Amino acid sequence: MKNKLVWLLAFIAMIFNISCVRKKPDTEYVFTYAENHPKDYPTTLGAFEFAELVEEKSNGRIMIDVVYDGKLGDELSVIKQLKFGGIDFARASISPLSNEVSILNVLQMPYLYRDEEHMWNVLYSEIGEEILAEFEGSGIVPLSFYTAGARNFYNNVRPIENIKDLEGLKIRVQQSDLMKDMVKMLGAEPVAQEYSQVYASLQRGVIDGAENNIPSYISAMHFQYAKYYT
Repeated sequence: MKNKLVWLLAFIAMIFNISCVRKKPDTEYVFTYAENHPKDYPTTLGAFEFAELVEEKSNGRIMIDVVYDGKLGDELSVIKQLKFGGIDFARASISPLSNEVSILNVLQMPYLYRDEEHMWNVLYSEIGEEILAEFEGSGIVPLSFYTAGARNFYNNVRPIENIKDLEGLKIRVQQSDLMKDMVKMLGAEPVAQEYSQVYASLQRGVIDGAENNIPSYISAMHFQYAKYYT
């Protein structure tokens, strides 16, 4: 299902230093950036680039410590830590963020965009600005939109060529009421899980499949137990 996955890079305005990064002589501030994906994942590489640019533009005064692989907790936990100052920056997906800012659910609807160009035109328009403005008072300040590709279904039972092929499949979804309702309406059984649980659940047969993008499908090796990617 070609539902564009839009990531939102967000940070808390409050400064709270829990970093273990090695400070340089001219460093005045060290901020923590949480990422739940592995070191070589596209969004993690983007985080490293962000950290390098901040250090360069601040002449070494500001350093960003990128903590990847979900070492600071799952996305729901990270968002809570953002709000209370335990983490300074994070890349968080729309589903868990929608618990804080409900208008984000609009961006999770399937078939919302014609293509990637259409998506960016929408997000960087007045519509996107209105959505970001809804964060005011939430304790989180949004910086930009992020994408890791379109979300699609994959499973270990059969190819999904039409909606009927989803019937009866146990599909992992993010911890979002909208995502659970959508999968249920398509005829499958939604199973809300943390991203880190998906591989083991596929391996043990707790779920038949999941919905995610190509980078996640490959980097987390979900393809080993879910060969049908639609």
